[in-house]
Amino acid sequence: MQIRPVIAALKKHRLATVLIAMEIALACAVLCNAASMIASRMSAMHIVSGVDESSLGFIALQGFDPKQANDVNARVLSGLGAITGVESVHVINSVPFGMQAGNAGITLDPDSKHFGGVVEFYVGGPGTPEALGLKLVAGRLPATDDYQPIANFLPADSGVLVTRTLAEHLWPGENPLGKEFWLGKKIHFRVIGVVAHFAIQQYNEEGRRGAQWTVFAPGLPGEQLAGGYLIRAKPADLDRVMTAAKAAIAKIAPDVVLDREDSQTVTYLRAKFFQTDRAMAGLLIGVIVALLGVTAFGIVGLASFWVAQRRKQIGIRRALGATRTDILRYFQTENFLIVTFGIVVGVVLAIGINLALMKFFEVPRLPLWYLPVGVVALWLLGQLAVLVPALRAAAVPPVVATRSV
Repeated sequence: MQIRPVIAALKKHRLATVLIAMEIALACAVLCNAASMIASRMSAMHIVSGVDESSLGFIALQGFDPKQANDVNARVLSGLGAITGVESVHVINSVPFGMQAGNAGITLDPDSKHFGGVVEFYVGGPGTPEALGLKLVAGRLPATDDYQPIANFLPADSGVLVTRTLAEHLWPGENPLGKEFWLGKKIHFRVIGVVAHFAIQQYNEEGRRGAQWTVFAPGLPGEQLAGGYLIRAKPADLDRVMTAAKAAIAKIAPDVVLDREDSQTVTYLRAKFFQTDRAMAGLLIGVIVALLGVTAFGIVGLASFWVAQRRKQIGIRRALGATRTDILRYFQTENFLIVTFGIVVGVVLAIGINLALMKFFEVPRLPLWYLPVGVVALWLLGQLAVLVPALRAAAVPPVVATRSV
């Protein structure tokens, strides 16, 4: 089919053509950016925490004097450990998806000349890495002698575990075992083991810089390590154990305050942490569906209107030998040209919107492969939307259309 007659016909309906094309451009821009944001949110929700989530719970206590820390730790460890179904209880500062316990910038030299980045520090008592279920990929887990007193947030000289991601960031292509790094001049670390994954406590999205930049420092419970307790139980018993643990705190340590918001299973903490992401993804999906629906109805409405206006022209063409396939192809070609014009504008608009979102809201860069996917989706939508009006046009019999000629 020749394109020139189609373009000539569209020039006679410029306003309607431009309006539908701009609607398609907006749909293209929103579709690409919203799909990218949804994928980013979904990717974040599937981050590997590195711990045995289904078997772990966390108890957070507040409101006690640091001088009482040893006494509180002893009472809580003994009391919670006596609950039926509890496999182990350990002192720890936090868990993945829990409250943020501490992060700090590290350097690869004591003079602070080579900055390594801001990392998340987990500090736990003896047996904590085993209870967490961390997967060791190199080196060893902390031994009894590795657990050192904590002077100020962290042990002053400690053998630590780091994640594989952090090790590759700090020492790309090198064996991280035995490597050293510092926090200021007084706090020194030496890598004794590498774990596959250990997600930081708070982050925005999977793949974001630093999501697995994690260090586990073995420390002895005391004034600087108290009030946070990791409970391990079988998955089938965990909910019952956590309920019993919260109830037992009132008897075990009536002089402390239970933080009920953070005292949950790790599974619950994950679900709560990503609640906003799920809501955002659902909202964006709703926006995409609504916008594509409006666009499709706009194409159907315009095509139906043009079919009604062109009944005589269609009848004349049929009388001159045009087949139903010719009529159908005409309207599909016409729609294809309108959609293509809208897509060209939409691609430019999509990139512009993404650049603005990156600047003002720290949204990730739009992957370029989203653009051809969005283009194909809108082409298919346009062809499907115009199909019913085009079939109606192709079904017009010549004798009816030309009766008044």
